[in-house]
Amino acid sequence: MAIAEFVVIPSVSEDKVNEIVDRAIKVVEESGLKYEVGANGTTIEGDLERIIEVIKQAHIVARDSGSGRVYTIIKIDDKVNGITIDEKVKKFRKE
Repeated sequence: MAIAEFVVIPSVSEDKVNEIVDRAIKVVEESGLKYEVGANGTTIEGDLERIIEVIKQAHIVARDSGSGRVYTIIKIDDKVNGITIDEKVKKFRKE
């Protein structure tokens, strides 16, 4: 179990960014992986190979949705015995 945060930055005019980013996030939603959308990126949790595949698909969708050029930044936390989103942020959550 690993987690990764990524951000897809399409090279388009500002008025089209949200539309393209929403399409990339839809790929994550449809993946079935646990995820959280944050202010500056999306965090997903699961098997490392599956995470990388989903991020790749999100990147391609963004590129092929009218951008033509996309810059994607990925941060991965991969721990031998696994790591979860909740484990990393539970002390900061107000419930």
